[in-house]
Amino acid sequence: MFRSSIRQKIVGIAAGLIVLAVITSVLSMVMAGQVGHLLDELTNRYIPAYAHLARVNVRSLERSLAMRRMMMAKMQGPAEDEIYAAAHKTFDEINPVINQEADAARKLIGAIIDDASTPSDNAALGRIDDRIDNALNDLLVRLNTENKTIIDQIDAKDFASARKTMLHAEALRDDFNSRIEGIRADMLAQVGASAKTVMAAQQRAIIVSAIVTVIAAVLGFVFAMLVGSGITRPVMRLLEGTREVEAGRLDGTISITTQDEIGQLSAAFNRMIETLRHNQRIRETFGRYINPRIAEGLLEQPALAATEGQRRVMTVMFCDMKGFTSLSEGVTPRGLVKIMNLYLSTMSAPVHTHNGIIDKYIGDAIMAYWGAPFVEEAEQTHLAALAAIDMTGRVAQLRKDLPELLGVRAIPTDCDIRIGIATGEVLVGSIGSEFMMSYTVLGDTVNLASRLEGANKFYGSRSLISEATAASCADTIELREIDRLVVVGQTQPQTVFEIMGKSGELTPAQSELRQHYAVGLAAYREQRWDDAERAFAAALDVVPGDGPSVAFKARIEAFRQIPPAADWNGAWHLEHK
Repeated sequence: MFRSSIRQKIVGIAAGLIVLAVITSVLSMVMAGQVGHLLDELTNRYIPAYAHLARVNVRSLERSLAMRRMMMAKMQGPAEDEIYAAAHKTFDEINPVINQEADAARKLIGAIIDDASTPSDNAALGRIDDRIDNALNDLLVRLNTENKTIIDQIDAKDFASARKTMLHAEALRDDFNSRIEGIRADMLAQVGASAKTVMAAQQRAIIVSAIVTVIAAVLGFVFAMLVGSGITRPVMRLLEGTREVEAGRLDGTISITTQDEIGQLSAAFNRMIETLRHNQRIRETFGRYINPRIAEGLLEQPALAATEGQRRVMTVMFCDMKGFTSLSEGVTPRGLVKIMNLYLSTMSAPVHTHNGIIDKYIGDAIMAYWGAPFVEEAEQTHLAALAAIDMTGRVAQLRKDLPELLGVRAIPTDCDIRIGIATGEVLVGSIGSEFMMSYTVLGDTVNLASRLEGANKFYGSRSLISEATAASCADTIELREIDRLVVVGQTQPQTVFEIMGKSGELTPAQSELRQHYAVGLAAYREQRWDDAERAFAAALDVVPGDGPSVAFKARIEAFRQIPPAADWNGAWHLEHK
């Protein structure tokens, strides 16, 4: 009878919960469909329409720039005919693109207006559509007429008239861009309104779900009160087991003395404890590591967690921010945090893109490495060099983003990065304490990479790599031999190289620079100071401000004052980190 009573109560409560589940499911599906439809309109119509209008502005500026290039090329004579032709081609190609972008925006706006299933300000959207049409059929047509006149005047080499006409055309372009900016602002307001509508729909769904959840919780409490009086002893055992779990002791189990529902619950509790033990082991393992690839590797290959460590050939990179001290002077703590976050995010992305592992952040420095089992050993130097090229390529954008981030006009011009890369045998494994572990690399190769990063300041370079790294990636990366160097902490010299770019992508100036520099380096090692100085001067004529060439010219001047020792082998001893 007691078991029957429990079964009846459970069936009754279960039936109620099923009804609630069905209601919740139906409401969720209906509301999810509404929210999904609104989101679809926001992402596939509103936002793309705004993007098309933004590109109209960009294309208009590009066309104006092409016009200026045409005039400059024509003014410089027949020698610049190719530049003129290229600029003319660009100019001709942009105009239809502007119309295409505007038509695409109008098409999307029209689709929003025609869709009666979603709320939208059709009157405001209609006004936006009319303004786009007026801008295209009025200002853009007039601007095209002025541009044609300018081209005819340029072709006739009537530059004085062309300049006057261009001033008028610039005024029309500014008016056109101003109107498009206003249209974009109104479209952005519509995007915001649509987003608010989506958020309101989501809020309604959350409220309904909360109400149903509260009802289910109340019914569950009633169920517990009804059946609690007849199951005190098993429940006490469950309570004791729960207290053990709450205290973090997951090594016990509950004895099962009945075959009824409470017995099944006790068996489920035991299975839950086993699952918690497994999850705790996973959390303890994950809690020791930062990089997800390391954590996944530890789960799939438990041998990685060995604390003894392993000897492996790996490639290590250090990247530091040049000019950080001067950049951070006078910046508030919040501003400094913004600088660090932007810099670390910008420079960490290439490491992730090229399958590197970020080991740690040390102030404004980044330490990363490549090697088994995360990448193939034969690819590690190539991937590290590609990451370095990508990182140096992002410096210009970083310099543009920092003033906007800080709300200033400009930042110190010496804001840059320095990269050091070394390849060799390291000790790799889990290192730390019983409270915190880190899967990291140690050894002379790590120290060498750090020293090479610092050596950039003495050579005025951005990225220096070790001899072993250069030998491994020379087939895919363009390198320049910089010097034979003895870094702090080492006694034997080794040749260091600078990364110049990907294989086959050097500019003529870079190729000529490397050639002159190699001639100067050879003369320098033979103590032919005049020949060396001429070669480095030739290198600076090709690339003014080339840091290594400047450094060697200064070094030659010093050797002329105090010649090197008789047993000098051409190596330079770096006395500072």
